[in-house]
Amino acid sequence: MNCIIVDDEPLAREAIEILIKDTSQLNLMGMFNNAIGASKFMKENPVDLIFLDIQMPGITGIEFARNISKRTLVIFTTAYTEYALDSYEVDAIDYLIKPVDPEHFHKAVHKAIAYHSLLLKEEKENIEAGNTEYFFVKSERRYFKINYKDILFIEGLKDYVIIQLDEQRVITRMNLKNIFELLPKHNFLRVNKSYIVNTKHIDSFDNNDIFIKTHEIAIGNTYRDAFFETFMRMG
Repeated sequence: MNCIIVDDEPLAREAIEILIKDTSQLNLMGMFNNAIGASKFMKENPVDLIFLDIQMPGITGIEFARNISKRTLVIFTTAYTEYALDSYEVDAIDYLIKPVDPEHFHKAVHKAIAYHSLLLKEEKENIEAGNTEYFFVKSERRYFKINYKDILFIEGLKDYVIIQLDEQRVITRMNLKNIFELLPKHNFLRVNKSYIVNTKHIDSFDNNDIFIKTHEIAIGNTYRDAFFETFMRMG
């Protein structure tokens, strides 16, 4: 699981970092001393789990947790036991008191891993493999056949993806990262945090945007070099 630490105390961040590095199931992607920095990072990078301090200057951990995707799990870390009830109101996986006890840490992580597995299973059940030409997507209690060649682009919207076809949109509950893993990489490219495009349908592009029929899709700063390198190689 990809995780980050958000805590304004350097020593607290270092303590959690040590515990994470001793846990093989966790991949530490970054550490932040405030919610704003973490939020900017999460716009461009998929994060499965946050170790989040509650009492921080500016945006508190509780406020931050209320505004992130439900697919991103939260384990609160704090020195104040009185915040326990608040943490449960935002569906936190667990609540760790500083200094964090290693045994309690591992119990909380195992709980997060188990819940994350359930979320992935739920998402994968919404996709039924067909063959190299198509797959089926569950939407509105039905399964729709989607031909890879007919996909213009795929848009991520919180806990859902919107598959844009020429004259139809199919919405299913799934993470953009996970559906990208199912797509044939020779035709599909991630171009920003919210969009995957089918390169076969790109009509034109400039340094900042891609144009597919009447749709204009921005190229994210962190994806720009990879897009031009990969797309030109495809061409």
